Amino acid sequence: MESAVPERTGRTTLRRVLVGATLIAVPAVVVVVVLGLGSAYEPVAGTAAKAASGGPDIYARLLVALPVILGACYLAGALARRLGQPPVIGEIVAGILLGPSLFGLVWPGAFGWLFPSGVVSAINILAQLGLIFFMYLVGSEIDLDAVRERGFTAVTVSQVSIALPMVTGIVLALGMYPVFGGDVGFLAFGLFIAVSMSVTAFPVLARILTDRGISKTPLGALALTCAAVDDVAAWCLLAVVVAVSQGGTPSEVFLTVGLTLAFVALMVYVVRPLLHKLLTRVPEPAVLAILLGGIMLSALATNEIGIHALFGAFLFGAIAPRRDPVVARAAGKLGSVTLTLLLPLFFAYTGLHTEFSLLGSGSMWLWTLAVTAVAVFGKWAGSTTAARLTGVGWRESLSLGALMNCRGLTELVVLNVGLQLKVISPTVFAMLVIMTLVSTIATAPALTLIDRFGKKSEKDSEKTAGPAAAESR
Repeated sequence: MESAVPERTGRTTLRRVLVGATLIAVPAVVVVVVLGLGSAYEPVAGTAAKAASGGPDIYARLLVALPVILGACYLAGALARRLGQPPVIGEIVAGILLGPSLFGLVWPGAFGWLFPSGVVSAINILAQLGLIFFMYLVGSEIDLDAVRERGFTAVTVSQVSIALPMVTGIVLALGMYPVFGGDVGFLAFGLFIAVSMSVTAFPVLARILTDRGISKTPLGALALTCAAVDDVAAWCLLAVVVAVSQGGTPSEVFLTVGLTLAFVALMVYVVRPLLHKLLTRVPEPAVLAILLGGIMLSALATNEIGIHALFGAFLFGAIAPRRDPVVARAAGKLGSVTLTLLLPLFFAYTGLHTEFSLLGSGSMWLWTLAVTAVAVFGKWAGSTTAARLTGVGWRESLSLGALMNCRGLTELVVLNVGLQLKVISPTVFAMLVIMTLVSTIATAPALTLIDRFGKKSEKDSEKTAGPAAAESR
């Protein structure tokens, strides 16, 4: 009796094993047979499919390219900080060095393997997404209350620092157009050159002021406010340039401008109060999702209007609540991904389209020198003169002019828009990239020199006036 139980149990186990094996084996055999029969067929585009399969694995190459880009930008940013420059300078230089101007020239085989056309297209998509998020962050950092408090001086300095470079830029464009204009109308070309001369990089300027410990001083506060007003005006002017370059007839341009004004009014008077109410009532995990959705929908709206997606993201950042700690934490999460991952891809994409070999002749470098000189002179002279006429001292006025010359990342964004719209050629793009690097790198040394000579002149004046004057001062 006891021996029959183990025997029955063994038969049951064997039966289960056989049934399971059959259930697995039969479908497997059917699959193999069907695949064997189907291998006789070829797809309709058999040759094209085989050719495509022989191309590079874009996904795998992208996973190799991303760490290379991030590592190069991090190392170059750390080196720039050691040299007294903001890290973004190093990241911009790293992007250029990874492009055809150095890496593609020194090792063309590795350059072609690492950056095939499919990888460059994927980098561009990620970079454009990063720019949209970055423009939201820029808009959210602009302190509109500070603009109102320092209204007269800030608005005067910022507008003159835009007006004079635009005038000098238009004059420069008159000389450049016969050589570099191509098929673009002079109105779009001239306006774009003028706008590119008048840009100030608010984020890079803020980083420089913080690194030097003067962001809370009267000079730092005034510089940030002027840069904020400058940024808003520059993006509005760029929207006009895009409308002119894409609009076609004057009536279409006016329609684009009218739709833009209507969109701004809708965002300020309708979306802004609704957004403030909504973000205070939803749970914290939903805040980031709402912000992401709002950024992309705003960018889509301005893109459909015809003034570029970046303007919509910037405007959404300007109207978003900024004093709510929950919103601030959500923006911090977005900023960490954007600044760490997506913006370096933008630098790399910019570098892939910057070819300094186009400036091979002496005449091209003379044009580059002229572009840089006009940009620096117009911005510095305009800012310094306006600040001095509104009652700011000479030393602070010169320092403000140096700070407003900082173009950095914002200028690169503007230049990429112009290149995408084909308002400027790759040659002009390379010239303006060099101008951007020179004017931004010169900001910190110029501040140091002004501060040093300013203190020296003060000491000399004290010695000349005598101890009594110095003590009374």
